[in-house]
Amino acid sequence: MATIKFQGNPLHTSGELPTVGSKAPDFTLVNGKLADVTLATYAGKKKVLNIVPSLDTPTCAMSTRKFNEKASKLENTVVLVISADLPFAQCRFCETEGLKDVIPLSTFRSSFADDYGVKLTDTFLAGLTARAIVIIGTDDKVMYTQLVDELAHEPDYETALAAL
Repeated sequence: MATIKFQGNPLHTSGELPTVGSKAPDFTLVNGKLADVTLATYAGKKKVLNIVPSLDTPTCAMSTRKFNEKASKLENTVVLVISADLPFAQCRFCETEGLKDVIPLSTFRSSFADDYGVKLTDTFLAGLTARAIVIIGTDDKVMYTQLVDELAHEPDYETALAAL
C-alpha cells in the first residue's frame, strides 16, 4: 500500500506500482467499442500508461492533452490513457478535444487498478485510480514508474518520456 495525498489529505492505494525491471502485469482493459484489450494487444511496442482518476477533472484532462501532444513524436510507442471512466465518456472527451494520438482505456470490468497497485481504497475517492505513469518496454518489462504524490498535481512528463 502506498500513501499519497489529495489537497493535503492522505489517501491510500491498494498496493505498489510494479518494480522497474520486472515483467509488467498483464491487463485487460476496455476500449471505446467495449472490446477487451490486453498487454499483448500492444506487443512489440513501448507502452506509456498514463493512469488518471477521471478525464472529467482538470488535471487529468491536462495530462491527457500533454501526452497527446508528445505521443505523435514517439517512435514505436503507444500512449494509453487509463481511467475508471466509462468507455463512452472517454471517447467523447477525446473526440471533443481532438485527441487522436492517445488511446483511452477504461478499468470498467477490470482488475487493472488492483493489479497495478493504483486503486484508491479510502475516502470518497475509493475505487478510482491514483495518478501514475508506468512505461513498459517492447519486451514487456517495466522501464519507469511514477506515483504522483499529490492527486491534484500533474506527473513529471519530461522524466517519464526521457525513460523511453
